[in-house]
Amino acid sequence: MVKKRKKKKNLFKRLGRIIINILCLFFALSLLQVFAFRFINYPFAMSDLAFRVRNMFSSDKYIIPKGEWRPIRDISPNLIRAVLAVEDQRFMSHSGFDFQEIQRALRDMLNDGTVRGASTITMQTARTVFLWRGRSITRKAAEAYYTVLIEFAMPKMRILEMYLNTVDWGTGIRGAEAASKKYFNKSAAELTAEEAALLAAILRGPHKWSPVNPDEYILDRQKRILKSMERMHL
Repeated sequence: MVKKRKKKKNLFKRLGRIIINILCLFFALSLLQVFAFRFINYPFAMSDLAFRVRNMFSSDKYIIPKGEWRPIRDISPNLIRAVLAVEDQRFMSHSGFDFQEIQRALRDMLNDGTVRGASTITMQTARTVFLWRGRSITRKAAEAYYTVLIEFAMPKMRILEMYLNTVDWGTGIRGAEAASKKYFNKSAAELTAEEAALLAAILRGPHKWSPVNPDEYILDRQKRILKSMERMHL
């Protein structure tokens, strides 16, 4: 009887050590991965990996977004300000999570049932660059985990550079350079404030709206974004 108890106890200890070792290995590898992409420009978005695999075995092809990587110094300050104005105004001061925005989103949901996102640029970068598509609790937890790692391992401007180069800007369009050439036939470095505001205005629905054929809603958003840009000092 005593021997059986000891065996069970030893088994639980071994399982505990195995689990701890697996967790430590996962942490080490994921941290190394994030540190590596502090210096390596990502060739494609991980969120599209499933579609790349599907295209290999299916006749119905998914259009994989394509982009051209540009360092942040070659992206117009107008676009940087416009994106920050519409997506994450406290990006430079928060640590990956905008708790003010999270509180507002929760308050809106409780008061009138309005559901809106509170994702920061870092969170969006985490799920686009490092994670798979989906809305599961597991994916959300992984997003939060990678958000912490990214903020720890990368300077703010590198995070912003990764976001601007990997964000979905419409069917087949990945990143600022591809979007600028597709919509305005110019480099991302040459965007005017008005053009940048239009690109930022469609970010929350890039497959629904167009910056070259904007409706009244997008034009109104452009005006509000331009006003916000004027107040920014970046």
